[in-house]
Amino acid sequence: MIKVATCGVCKTDVHIHHGEFISEFPLVPGHEFAGTVAALGPGVSELALGTRVAVDNTVLCGHCYYCRKNQPLYCENFYSLGCNGPGGFAEYVVANHDKVFAIGDLSFEEAAMIEPTACAVHGLDRIDLRPGADVLMFGTGPTGIVLAQLLRHAGALNLVLVASDPKKLEMAGRLAEADTVLMDRSNYGQHRQEIHRRYPRGFDVVIDATGAIDILQECPDYARFGGKIVVYGVTHETDIMPIRPYDVFRKELTIVGSFAQTHAFDRAIQFIQLGLVNVRDIVSHRFPLDRFQDALDQVDHGQGHIKVIMDLQSQS
Repeated sequence: MIKVATCGVCKTDVHIHHGEFISEFPLVPGHEFAGTVAALGPGVSELALGTRVAVDNTVLCGHCYYCRKNQPLYCENFYSLGCNGPGGFAEYVVANHDKVFAIGDLSFEEAAMIEPTACAVHGLDRIDLRPGADVLMFGTGPTGIVLAQLLRHAGALNLVLVASDPKKLEMAGRLAEADTVLMDRSNYGQHRQEIHRRYPRGFDVVIDATGAIDILQECPDYARFGGKIVVYGVTHETDIMPIRPYDVFRKELTIVGSFAQTHAFDRAIQFIQLGLVNVRDIVSHRFPLDRFQDALDQVDHGQGHIKVIMDLQSQS
């Protein structure tokens, strides 16, 4: 049993709030949480009461078709705390001991970013970046900022970030030592022209981290021959986009999806502990638990935030 200290709020929580993603109701949401061990079940020996921990929210059955093929993320009985099981927007959460990780001297705010960082680590696995590749990424949300830092450390040569929020774009560019292009949402032609001017030969990898269908559908235009398109942001389930199959055929493009994560928590923690990924600067807004709706509204349509967390330590 974990006494929750912090729980991140992300755009996925907004999708879940509207019954999308893999949500099942009734539900206590919240899938990015950390806290202290408050009680132990029988036979748990590797954790002690009071240990400061973060929780991998994925619960896998271990016996379905995909689990037996060692493809656990595709588990046919995929269970995720905060998505279709009780999560971290609560005072206490119960989790399987094998999914609980000690965080050492990381702050609870940093620990609330471990799950998003794990998702970015999985994204890096899916991208399978070749050192020296040129990478273009649209979107500088929290996991986008983390992924940008991982891409830099993984050997991206020219790393270019495009976003419409100057504050997020500046931070992402600084933390990832990346080139940046400011997007004008009312005039996409502006960033298109600028990207093509600076990088006329295009990119080996083009990533959509916005979840916006109008951005995703133009990603193939920036890909080189043999390039890779990565669907990293969460679109609406009903979104449909046109695509030119001839471009995929002629340019031999690869389209890759990156969904959530599993078995990436250990690496995520080490990336943060070693300072290779900076998550401290990303947290911008904090809300107590009784202002959950305000926190959700801030993420959904608020201004000026980067990462929003619920701070349960402020509760009486």
